Amino acid sequence: MSVPTPISTLTAPAAIGPYSQAMQSGNLLFCSGQLGMDPASGRLADGGIAAETKQAIMNLKAILRAAGCTVSDIIKTTVYITDMSDFPLVNEIYEELLAPAKPARACIAVAALPKGARIEIDAIAQTDVGE
Repeated sequence: MSVPTPISTLTAPAAIGPYSQAMQSGNLLFCSGQLGMDPASGRLADGGIAAETKQAIMNLKAILRAAGCTVSDIIKTTVYITDMSDFPLVNEIYEELLAPAKPARACIAVAALPKGARIEIDAIAQTDVGE
């Protein structure tokens, strides 16, 4: 059995708590939830839910790249949003930026997210490591 390995990259925001950006275990990569936070400034992307959604996905892509993966390797995502009326716009951006991948997904409305974010997205991906 392989030992879980933390994955980290400077091209995604640093963890804001006692956790890793992602953990690799065997051929699975578990990406922590990503806010729409700019990795350089540490601030949420300006422009509301659309900008935050795009940045959250770009952050996930950066972590995937650090592990040698792409969006096509994503098996499942979970999307957390603070306002379900934003779902159609989030869905449109999600589809555009994750194409051609269509991983399994759950979308959950939550009362609040860290840093006052409007969206958080986590992912589980499959890698070639451990096969």
